[in-house]
Amino acid sequence: MNTPAHLLTGAALFGRKGGKGPLWAATFGGMLPDLSLYIMVIWGLYIEGVSPSVVFRERYFSDEWQQIFAIDNSFPIWICLLALAIWSKRKWAIALCASSLLHVGMDFLMHAGDGRPNFWPFSDWVFDSPVSYWNTRYHAHWLAPVNFLASLVSFIVLWRMCKWKGRVFYGLLITAEVFAIWRLFAFF
Repeated sequence: MNTPAHLLTGAALFGRKGGKGPLWAATFGGMLPDLSLYIMVIWGLYIEGVSPSVVFRERYFSDEWQQIFAIDNSFPIWICLLALAIWSKRKWAIALCASSLLHVGMDFLMHAGDGRPNFWPFSDWVFDSPVSYWNTRYHAHWLAPVNFLASLVSFIVLWRMCKWKGRVFYGLLITAEVFAIWRLFAFF
């Protein structure tokens, strides 16, 4: 899934109960497994001035970047954090960890050729999914509409429960998702 889709679905599924704290925690949890990627890409492109082809074709697959992705996309780590959150009975922490775990699970199923070592620290094995959320060589033209539908339903749920600031924020996310889907099909 595209990152906006992760934020929308995580927020809609895990932020519905408990007020603003769990809602925004679930939204942020949808971003956490991708946060290191955004930081490293922004650093490489705009601070170091590295070309996009080097960032996405070389650095993304480098041992250093993959090690960082292994940590923030680790099923064992997120499961432990979710168990701790449940034990502590903190609704915001449960929402954040559940949303992050959903993100990791969805990415596990939809990364063909660019997956992550999701079982770190126990294994560096990477599942090579037969489908991709972005690569049309791996059925993205079929999967993208399903992802968009999930995002749209999530947006509607969030629209109904939020006031104007939340509606604007989630409206920006669904707009970003529409743009991502449009780009995918524009190059198809």
